[in-house]
Amino acid sequence: MNILNLCDRQTATVPLQATVAEAIQVMLSCHVGGVAIVDESHRIAGIFTERDVLIKVALAGRPPAATPVRELMTSPVKTASPAVGHGEALTTMLDGHFRHLPIVDDGGKLLGILSLRHLLQWRADDLSHELDALEQYYTNDSPGG
Repeated sequence: MNILNLCDRQTATVPLQATVAEAIQVMLSCHVGGVAIVDESHRIAGIFTERDVLIKVALAGRPPAATPVRELMTSPVKTASPAVGHGEALTTMLDGHFRHLPIVDDGGKLLGILSLRHLLQWRADDLSHELDALEQYYTNDSPGG
C-alpha cells in the first residue's frame, strides 16, 4: 500500500499569509491536529500544530487573529517522498518526536500529510488481518494434515 493512501483525503493547508486564527479554524474544520503552510506553488513552507497553539499562542498570550502563522510555524519541515515505506515513516516520526509527516513530490509540492494516527490504524488493521489468517489456518487444519 502506498503511503499516500493512508493520508487524509483533504489535506489541511493554509497560505503563508494566513493568521493563526485561520490555521486553527482549518484544523477544526478538517478534524486534524496540524496544518501545512504552503506557498503560492503549493510547496510546503512550514507546519503549524496543536502543540504550537498551546505553547506559542496560548502560553505566550499572542492574539490568534492578529498573529501571522508564518511567525510561529515550524520551518524547515521534515518531509518524506511517496516512496517511503510505512516502517520508515513511523521511525522518522518517532525519532523526530512529531505526529505529522508531510509527503511531498520531488519539487517539494505537498501531496498529503501522514499522521501517527494513520500509521497506528494501518498497523492495527494489518495485525487484525494477520490474526484472522492465522485463526483460519488453524481452524481449517484437519488432524494429521
